[in-house]
Amino acid sequence: MNEIQLEQCIKEYGKDIYAFCSQLTRNLQETEDLYQDTFLKAVELSSHIDFGKNPRSYLVSIALRIWKNRRRKYAWRKRIAGTEQLTEKTAADQFSGQEFSPESTVLKQELRTQVQEAVAQLEDKYRVPVYLYYTLQLPVEQIGKIMNLPQGAVKSRLYKARKLLKQKLEDVLDET
Repeated sequence: MNEIQLEQCIKEYGKDIYAFCSQLTRNLQETEDLYQDTFLKAVELSSHIDFGKNPRSYLVSIALRIWKNRRRKYAWRKRIAGTEQLTEKTAADQFSGQEFSPESTVLKQELRTQVQEAVAQLEDKYRVPVYLYYTLQLPVEQIGKIMNLPQGAVKSRLYKARKLLKQKLEDVLDET
């Protein structure tokens, strides 16, 4: 991958990759590190990227692998040395679209925060497919390739995640 191809990849897919990294890590510093490492690894593996197909899904799979490896290493270190836990903060909300009143803006923000918190509480095996499907709008087939799962398993995880989210959000909304 030469400099021009790298710039083109960052221009076309940078926002999507950054958003995905942000959803995975929920921490600004970790998001930036994962984003940079993803593109560094992409440069390293440039001979494997086929620009005629879908390089975005290849970049997403690189980010996912790096993130999983970091979590695995962190868990291993925690078992051995008992380090303090990483803090996970929700990324800043970015709103787009029309806002009609301050009340509706606050309600939208609150609902969005509740949904993000509910998704963040899901196990990784459910949370990652939800982010890939709804945030990056990848088809089930590509999610399966990225996660090395059959399409049926991806569909099953999405179904289970929706069911869990519905349950969590009903509980939250019933309390108010």
